[in-house]
Amino acid sequence: MLIYNARIITMDSQGVIENGWLETENNKIKAIGVGLPETVSGDSINAQGGTLLPGFIDAHTHLGIIEDGLDFEGDDCNESTDPFTPQMRAIDGINPFDRCFEEARMRGITAAASSPGSANACGGEICVIKTDGRRVDDMLIENCGIKFALGENPKRVYNDKDETPMTRMATAAVIREGLYKARRYAHDMDSYYSDNENCTPPEYDIKCEALLPLLDRKQKAFFHCHRADDICTAMRLAKEFSLDAVIIHGTEGYKIADIIADAEIPVICGPILCDRCKPEMKGLDLKNAAELQKNGVKISVCTDHTVIPIQYLPLSAQAAVKGGLSYEEALRAITISPAEILGIDEETGSLKPGKDADLQLYKKGDEPLELFSEPVLVMIDGRICRKEI
Repeated sequence: MLIYNARIITMDSQGVIENGWLETENNKIKAIGVGLPETVSGDSINAQGGTLLPGFIDAHTHLGIIEDGLDFEGDDCNESTDPFTPQMRAIDGINPFDRCFEEARMRGITAAASSPGSANACGGEICVIKTDGRRVDDMLIENCGIKFALGENPKRVYNDKDETPMTRMATAAVIREGLYKARRYAHDMDSYYSDNENCTPPEYDIKCEALLPLLDRKQKAFFHCHRADDICTAMRLAKEFSLDAVIIHGTEGYKIADIIADAEIPVICGPILCDRCKPEMKGLDLKNAAELQKNGVKISVCTDHTVIPIQYLPLSAQAAVKGGLSYEEALRAITISPAEILGIDEETGSLKPGKDADLQLYKKGDEPLELFSEPVLVMIDGRICRKEI
């Protein structure tokens, strides 16, 4: 399929092509060009000067794992019977028929990270999925990392149970214990593989097995934390175990933006469009994303769906603009930057030949982040999910 007569925001080295065309073949972007294409086939789409850009990506949600309009019956986000559950996999709890997937597609959101919750010190494995499909296995881009949580949430959940962890110290200790066990487990496995005549393998441990890709830096460690001191604890743990870390929320990141930048740890900022609903969010400020970015921290913007409905991801990015983030950086914060943070930038996040055909088109004059704007065309893996042109 060919889309022509478009203003193309590539989010790649080509920058913005004021008048260009893009061709897809099967599920990939085949070519991008300047001006008019040599030939225009019957199924081509005349963008009429509209804006073509990559599909939006929400880097932190609970999409499909907390279903819309349901209470306990649709909430599979937290296995809060054990504070350390790295063996849980978000992919096993996602319902792709939740109507919020359609609401995401209709607003141009083509991919999202769906995560276990933050009740536990370790909640489980995060998966990144496309927002179109009937079977989550077919929607999966990759299982990208393990979710940890610091601060108020584990404290509150386990204080109510009168169990560990009830303090910030205990939460960090639970994480540290689990990672040390996994590291020793890996050492014992290596010893067995190198000398299976004199060494015996350790007894199978599903928790340790789940953490091996993390310790090998094949997956990332995603730390839920709001307060600045909790962010520092996350950085301390990451340094201790040489983890490839990401901060989720980072609400008070602006207080230590230079420290986070020195650690070279990215921050997924959000939710932004919400109240200060708990004590550790009292520092919520629209300037957070901008201050982090100005200090050299790679940032993205998220909704934390269902906290903020996922279709308000562009509006959340616009709120970050109000807080001082440039419009261009706000677009990056919901396209290529989350793709890079999640490790899926080889597949999606920008318009480039060879990447997945995940894209959206807006009418001429419509700005992608505006409240009243909606795409007239949405494609995911080359499939048209919305067409009103």
